[in-house]
Amino acid sequence: MTQHPDAKIYLVDDDASVRDALGWLLRTRRLLSEPYESADAFLAEVMSWRSEPQLPCCVLLDVRMPGMSGLALFEQLLGLPWQAAMPVIFLSGHADVPTAVDAVKRGAFDFCEKPFSDNLLVDRVEQALAQSTQVIAQRSQLRSVQQRLESLTDRERDVMALVVEGLPNKLVADQLNISVRTVEVHRSRVFDKMGVKSAVELANALRQPS
Repeated sequence: MTQHPDAKIYLVDDDASVRDALGWLLRTRRLLSEPYESADAFLAEVMSWRSEPQLPCCVLLDVRMPGMSGLALFEQLLGLPWQAAMPVIFLSGHADVPTAVDAVKRGAFDFCEKPFSDNLLVDRVEQALAQSTQVIAQRSQLRSVQQRLESLTDRERDVMALVVEGLPNKLVADQLNISVRTVEVHRSRVFDKMGVKSAVELANALRQPS
């Protein structure tokens, strides 16, 4: 089993016994958790964050709770641009299974029916944390690429666009009506600023998923 020592699992369930049991189960697998007794409390916590998650995380979310339901909370979370970095696993009673299945179709990571298998639940939590890790890394890399792009001059952007298309320096020079030597200088600066060593690396960096 892959370990995520810095990961956090948010437990959102109005039943204290369920929160306690889940917290104990996760501790036995060396996973940290943080309990919330209501969807409203967890939403307030999320809305207080100054930035998106920087460490892997996921949510174990009860479907039915007093006040805001788990489904209503999920709808709120779906509105966050980084929601994929915090996968949601629904905990559903038998009667709520169709509802949970529908939520999965709309973006939830999965659902586990109560009473759930401890091993199955932890396996899904591990997989959700793996997804969170990947999404956070992708978003971090995207931000880095965007910051590097912002450092380029207009002419460097022009050269970069043609280089990425695969044009040799001579054709880039012809299209921009500048000398080949000037293209070489701009190309070198683009590579330095973007942290790449080739046109292929540059094209791959610009294709990073959001």
